[in-house]
Amino acid sequence: MAGDGESDVQMLELKSIIGFNGKVFAGLKVHPDRQHIIYPLGNVVIIEDIQTKKQRYLNGHTNDVSCLAISKSGKYIASGQVTHMGFKADLIIWNYETNDIYCRLSLHKVKVQSLAFSPNDLYLLSLGGQDDGSVVIWDVKAKQSICGSQAALKSAGMTYCVAYSNSNDNIFVTGGNRTLRVWELDRGNRKIRPTDCTMGQLKRVVTSIEVSEKDEFFYCGTTSGDVLKVSVEKQLFRHYGPAKNKYSKGITALALVKTDEMLVGAGDGTVALIKGDTFKKVKSVKIGDAGAITSIALRGNGHQFFVGTENAQTYRFNFAEFTYNLISTCHSDPVNDIVFPFGSSDLFATCSENDIRVWHGSKEMLRISVPNITCHAIDFMRDGRSIISAWNDGKIRAFLPESGRLHYCIEDAHNKGVTAIAATSDCKRIVSGGGEGQVRVWMVGSKSQKMVDAMKEHKGSVSCIKVHKNDTECISASTDGTCIIWDLIRFVRNQVIFANTLFKCVFYHPGGMQLITSGTDRKIAYWGCIDGAQIREVEGSKSGSINGMDIASDGKYFVTGSKDRLIKVWDYKEAEVTHVGIGHSGFINRLKICPNQKIIVSVSDDGAILCWDYPF
Repeated sequence: MAGDGESDVQMLELKSIIGFNGKVFAGLKVHPDRQHIIYPLGNVVIIEDIQTKKQRYLNGHTNDVSCLAISKSGKYIASGQVTHMGFKADLIIWNYETNDIYCRLSLHKVKVQSLAFSPNDLYLLSLGGQDDGSVVIWDVKAKQSICGSQAALKSAGMTYCVAYSNSNDNIFVTGGNRTLRVWELDRGNRKIRPTDCTMGQLKRVVTSIEVSEKDEFFYCGTTSGDVLKVSVEKQLFRHYGPAKNKYSKGITALALVKTDEMLVGAGDGTVALIKGDTFKKVKSVKIGDAGAITSIALRGNGHQFFVGTENAQTYRFNFAEFTYNLISTCHSDPVNDIVFPFGSSDLFATCSENDIRVWHGSKEMLRISVPNITCHAIDFMRDGRSIISAWNDGKIRAFLPESGRLHYCIEDAHNKGVTAIAATSDCKRIVSGGGEGQVRVWMVGSKSQKMVDAMKEHKGSVSCIKVHKNDTECISASTDGTCIIWDLIRFVRNQVIFANTLFKCVFYHPGGMQLITSGTDRKIAYWGCIDGAQIREVEGSKSGSINGMDIASDGKYFVTGSKDRLIKVWDYKEAEVTHVGIGHSGFINRLKICPNQKIIVSVSDDGAILCWDYPF
């Protein structure tokens, strides 16, 4: 990297991660110590203390974590990942106490679908995804594979899930599309031998399996919305139900309780307690905006249990009363922008597809939902009375920050979606940019909003707009390779900057005489405001465009975030990297230094929000 003094670069300290990948089936786990929950986010596995919310992180995967398992003793955590076509997907066994990698194992192609530890921690069972289709038994102590086999007959479909016996290290079960098998490990001959379960005329797609405590039966959740009960010893189908009122959108999670009852999670957000023999509902509740229930994790004997959902939400359930409360939530889609209110470092807002959220630390204070529409950018009015937002349906919406109620809406603000937005410090005007390349100025009040002028010079969509602190000019960055400084009194171009890049970010230095830009050419460039001449250019990223940038209010340092998933803190005068932050597993879209310069908040494609200690 040009002049970044790599040998002196220090690591940024990660304070907290807000996020949870709810699309990983059975991805939320409770550790046997009952004090920690474990869940994936991107390529990181997070261990969180249930009481204190303190987090620790398991970093080692090169791509998104696709499955999790915890050994019965709690000594080991296993996690599998997905990777690119043609490559092998790693699975990692972690030492729980030290957070270290115990061993890295690699055999499966493209994806590790499911994992399970044997009851005495002797073996780890892994199942490959649809491009692999094999089951492999690994010796945990020797850190190597013992044997493997194709998970299903060629006439059957894909295998989705695995489960181990509760007392026998040599017996396990696999299930999937028209396949249900009980396997026995012959350690001496290094072979696993399957027995197909006799299902008669019944055809089902199995998505989850739980083995009863005494290993007599195992239970399967299906996409048809019913539960199968099968004998382990005889591999014989015994019973299924409910016969009527099956669970809508299929059964997506299953957990057995010691009372011979079963917890069921469904694709429509239903969580139910059913009897293990008749499958009759004992209790049932439907969570409104959760999406599919993807995980049910018992805490101890089940007085309390946790539920993870497709929409990146986690709930704590009281077993006796069957009531629940939301304990964490985050975006389940890429986060496009993050902004702090003027002078406030405790609150910040983020936006994504369908919603805007206001956060206090890691707690969600407000959610503003606009279904089926994507919010590209947000800003707080300086007086704090409204949040203005840019949407892909071409509208500018302003919301009240306490109630989330719609304050006003500017219809047809841009005909190819609103892509960038900024407010003047007097709170009287909004400057917006659109997909068609226009920059428009709006006079806004609570009762009326009107367009003052439209400036048409950009040929590509506007990616970023910043208003000068004196409110007399603004600068817009575009994907057409230009940044234009606009006069906000005469509504004409003052200066134009050209570069061979798709500009992603532009900022005024707090001194007001210089600009700083970044884009797809991976370069960070300094420019003079008056003549538009380039002062300096440095390489900002080894790979991937620089999508996010912010300058500290004192102008001494700035931060960048890019597609290489790294946060970098730069000395402005020297143009050298002082600190690097590693933690994101998705492309970084935007980042901000809070007004009191205590933390940096960054957001990414995987829905994650990361908070870092500001190092100065």
